[in-house]
Amino acid sequence: MADLPRPDFLELPVASLAAAQAFYGAAFGWQMTGFGPTYACTLTGDVDIGLQADPTERTRAPLIVIQVDDLEAAFEAVGQAGGTISKPIFSFPGGRRFHFRDPDGNELAAHKPD
Repeated sequence: MADLPRPDFLELPVASLAAAQAFYGAAFGWQMTGFGPTYACTLTGDVDIGLQADPTERTRAPLIVIQVDDLEAAFEAVGQAGGTISKPIFSFPGGRRFHFRDPDGNELAAHKPD
């Protein structure tokens, strides 16, 4: 049986990237890699944590990101299953992804790493 898509990333909206990095570093020893002035994340290869401080990009609540093998197929499947695309497919350092809302209004994302 093929591996099913699984959540492999959790993105947290934060007001201050520096303050959030300091908190999670002190509380849990997390080391973050920066990707510009408003984004940083752990790079453990397991379930990683991202900190999004750009007010135009951050979501209202934590964003669960699901890794998929075929991003275009996932995009189509989400729509056919009754989801609503909230952000079409876009590239970011490390891959491509899209955001969607499930029928209950929860926002999630699907991504395909490079």
